[in-house]
Amino acid sequence: MVNLAGKKVLVTGGAGFIGSHLVDSLIEKGCEVVVLDNFDDFYSGKERNLARHIGNERFRLVRGDILNYELLLHVMKGVEVVFHEAAQAGIRYCNLNPVKAHRVNVEGTLNVLLACKERGVKRIVYASSSSIFGKTGFIPINEACPTNPGSPYGATKLAGEKYCLSFHEAYGIDVVCLRYFSVYGPRGRPDQVIYSMAYRMLTGNRPIVYGSGEQRRDFTYVSDIVEATLLAAETEGIAGEVFNIGFGKDFSINELLKILFNTMSIDEVEPEYLESYRGDFERTLADNSKAQRILGWRPRVSLEEGVRRFVEWLGDTLKCEERV
Repeated sequence: MVNLAGKKVLVTGGAGFIGSHLVDSLIEKGCEVVVLDNFDDFYSGKERNLARHIGNERFRLVRGDILNYELLLHVMKGVEVVFHEAAQAGIRYCNLNPVKAHRVNVEGTLNVLLACKERGVKRIVYASSSSIFGKTGFIPINEACPTNPGSPYGATKLAGEKYCLSFHEAYGIDVVCLRYFSVYGPRGRPDQVIYSMAYRMLTGNRPIVYGSGEQRRDFTYVSDIVEATLLAAETEGIAGEVFNIGFGKDFSINELLKILFNTMSIDEVEPEYLESYRGDFERTLADNSKAQRILGWRPRVSLEEGVRRFVEWLGDTLKCEERV
């Protein structure tokens, strides 16, 4: 294992959902952390995700874009490890904005890789997605399953992953790709299913379900995602590998609703069912045995416990916004 303490690291998209939690853990480990984030208006509130670190001598925030290659070269001076979390997320959003998705997720990733090559970065950890698999007849999904994304978002994340692996083969770049499965938790995006339903319920509205609600997801709590991401940076001898990072248990959206109702002690109401969106898929379930075997990673937070933590955070956040 490589000790990250004292190393200079870069987190692209470090003000976002997963990125900001990763920054918290890297600061705790004693890293010198540089964050590059353009604070895109896809969703608001990212400034407060990093507020606790402003003024810390081991933290530096750079407002900028991964599409700016010269800026990437500048912020990577002395950086040993790059965590590439910056992306245009959201299947529905990317369906409506495929050009933006391509520019950020493909061209942006290529820029990051080129800058890492130029600066001699020792390891890159790339945040990929279970969306690269698309509709698959393989359950659970292991790393060798065919990739057939059914959305621009999934296609761009797969293209980014392929660029990472090709740079490993062509230039010997030390890169590891992590396929995250349905991440949720505090600071999440408002368009995510758990956030969206909980927010509507806390504000007195019926939750919205796209499709029948019988589609199933492998929900993975953000702290488990961060732990796997750190292990991917610390574990030696894994350059060029890809790992599924999912809890390993799936729930239907209707089952998720029941957990939310129970957690929030709210009487069940009929959700508002809307037409499903193209590019959605019926089921994800991660075979995470490779990550367990090689990274020594074990998911710890059950869906029930993760939903409890998230609802508590969201309730506190809404109260703070009311006082403001």
